[in-house]
Amino acid sequence: MKKNLLLLSSIASLLFISCSSDDDGLELSECVDGDCEPIESTIDNPDSYTFTRDNESTVSFGGQTTRLKMGDEILSAFTDVTSTSEQILSMYAHEEGANDFEDADLNASDKSVRSKTAASADFFATNATDQAVIRADFDGWISAQVNEVFPNWEVAAAAGTAGQIADGSSTRYINAQGLEYNQAFNKGLIGALTIDQVVNNYLSTAVLDEGDNVADNDANVVVEGEVYTNMEHKWDEAYGYVYGLNADAANPNDDLGADSFLNKYIGRVEGDDDFAGIADEIFQAFKLGRAAIVAKQYDVRDAQAEIIREKLSEVIGIRAVYYLQQGKNSLDQETPDYGGAFHDLSEGYGFVYSLQFTRKPNSTEPYFAKEEVDAFLVDLMDDGENGLWDVEATTLDAISADIAAKFNFTLEQAAE
Repeated sequence: MKKNLLLLSSIASLLFISCSSDDDGLELSECVDGDCEPIESTIDNPDSYTFTRDNESTVSFGGQTTRLKMGDEILSAFTDVTSTSEQILSMYAHEEGANDFEDADLNASDKSVRSKTAASADFFATNATDQAVIRADFDGWISAQVNEVFPNWEVAAAAGTAGQIADGSSTRYINAQGLEYNQAFNKGLIGALTIDQVVNNYLSTAVLDEGDNVADNDANVVVEGEVYTNMEHKWDEAYGYVYGLNADAANPNDDLGADSFLNKYIGRVEGDDDFAGIADEIFQAFKLGRAAIVAKQYDVRDAQAEIIREKLSEVIGIRAVYYLQQGKNSLDQETPDYGGAFHDLSEGYGFVYSLQFTRKPNSTEPYFAKEEVDAFLVDLMDDGENGLWDVEATTLDAISADIAAKFNFTLEQAAE
């Protein structure tokens, strides 16, 4: 982390640039007949995620806020036994005007969560097969919750029997193999929606530089009827999937945990002393990247995108290992805490699922291919005929070690 902080500091200091532009008070050099003498200029990393043009905010990510709110309502429906599979599936694949949500604004929206699941330009524009399989997974978790778990809502769960199980003062609802479908859906969506849209879509040069975006940004040509350029907006949309529900989105680290998705788990990782500072690294990179777009310094922008890719991917890897190890610890007792273990392992299942949407920095590859992730999930459930009821500590350790080995952290650091 220290090297990334140094990089941020270095970029925010004096830079040599060789182009001319004028935007929001940033003074850049002029070139004459293609001959440019480098001059000193600065890209100031602002204190908050606040950017204006003609005294109007250019930051906009309403669609992302909408989808995060939809996601929260869908998760609530997973624990409402009066919900039908058709109702929850309709919430997930919402169509404009359908009365799917309690929030009337969400019903009026033309946005949906399903349409942005496994939908990134870099990973799925030419991969319709995996996209369909992944969306079917989420559809399947919805249907299985209603068809398998809801009928046994008041039944005591046991190996091979779906139902309820105590976890301290909470009650968990699991399938016959010990898996909480709502946790698989929730944590899986962190990868398939938020991570994929941020690191593989809106921070991709295929999206940021699409069409005339670079020329328009260079010339300060804004989207018709708006005050922002296309490139500015695309970067903001990435930001919105991370911070779209914070009370003060311009200073989001003041209330991390504002949603049930990525924002919450950046906060959880930040709370581990081994990873303290990661939340600020992510936020600083988002701010500096956006400032670089204003300054037309696309190499600086792209460097920040790589930092964000690395750090957000680490959040997924860290939490996957954490929950697998916490589940192991709950089982490794004289009297196993099955409720606590299955809750942790279900969260771990979802984070492992999300690994396929992570992105190695300076690469077009995920940290783990879909085939590797699928193999992990099979391993989690096949130590015996009853799935998580039979999972062995050696299996959890092996998967955890394989995950940690791909990242710059140890199993021991993530497990705490």
